Amino acid sequence: MTDRFREDEFSRLELKLSNCLENYRYFRSRLRPETRMLVLVKANAYGHGAVEFAQMMRDAGADYLAVAYPVEGVELRKHGIMSPILVLTTGSDSFNDIVDYHLEPGIPNLDTLKALVQVLRNKHISEYPIHLKLDTGMHRLGFMSSELDELLAYLKGNSSVRVKSVYSHLAVADDPENDAYTLGQVELFTRNSKLIADSLGYMPMRHILNSAGIERFPQFQFDMVRLGIGIYGVSAVPGVKLAPVASLKCKILQIKHLKPEDGCIGYGLWGKIAPEGSTIATIPVGYADGLDRHLGRGRASFLLNGKRVPTIGNICMDMCMLDISGVEAKVGDTVTIFGEDPSVNELAEILGTIPYEILTSVPRRIERVLV
Repeated sequence: MTDRFREDEFSRLELKLSNCLENYRYFRSRLRPETRMLVLVKANAYGHGAVEFAQMMRDAGADYLAVAYPVEGVELRKHGIMSPILVLTTGSDSFNDIVDYHLEPGIPNLDTLKALVQVLRNKHISEYPIHLKLDTGMHRLGFMSSELDELLAYLKGNSSVRVKSVYSHLAVADDPENDAYTLGQVELFTRNSKLIADSLGYMPMRHILNSAGIERFPQFQFDMVRLGIGIYGVSAVPGVKLAPVASLKCKILQIKHLKPEDGCIGYGLWGKIAPEGSTIATIPVGYADGLDRHLGRGRASFLLNGKRVPTIGNICMDMCMLDISGVEAKVGDTVTIFGEDPSVNELAEILGTIPYEILTSVPRRIERVLV
């Protein structure tokens, strides 16, 4: 672990271990001691770096990890992550990888289950762990109530699989105005998961709470919860300030002192030089690094030596320019794009989006560094 840029680094995404553990403890404190914790590391751990973050969560005590696609789980296995891994979106043509790498598939429909069973029979495998996804109101993936009889009939006497858990996903757990809808989802989940358990003759683990659900509905924690955006520092509850885990930082490449007669700045000449002149810094982060072009032309400002400096002109693919007039700075000084200040929430508000989109937009070419 390090807290300094290497000489060959232009930009980096710093992952602060202490903040990660602080957030983990906050959510853990809302649960019963016996409730299991699953942490989502899909989409490259929400842009934070799947391998690095999975290692942190394993060491923090997470009981399960979850990814969206098999290829994500395979990557973790190849890097020595041996924690149980739930694959939320399995498809029907990737079961060989799932079985070979000991991943646990989420099953949203009977066709997917039958495809898995065929692979297991070919490999002479029995009692393989699966997780049944129920649709209780999100209407994205999962078994509808009307499909359960056919599912249970197929499972009866089927020795190829064993149901490890039954789960569903809350659509509006973060919105108090729709709490009635959330409660309806929980009620349907409770009823249908009991129906499944009664048919199987044993009770699989049950889980429905996401990060917002853990904060707002801890009474429905069942046997396990799924911690996603919350572990990365974004809360669904007003007034709760979680610690941001990721900070996108870069070093100044060049500084120019420009006069009005020097013209304008950047593509399209949108950057206007002040009548008294402007001091411009170029940094090595652009829209190919997740810095949305709509943050250009002064709409956003970043942190440099304790002061906020606005963008100027259009954001380029690999770089952007900042107006640092009046700020003491030199080439090599660090600029914080997001982290403690500015926060990812602030940038999301400017863009009219959610923090998820900003975090997951940081590409793999930006090195992830534990600090």
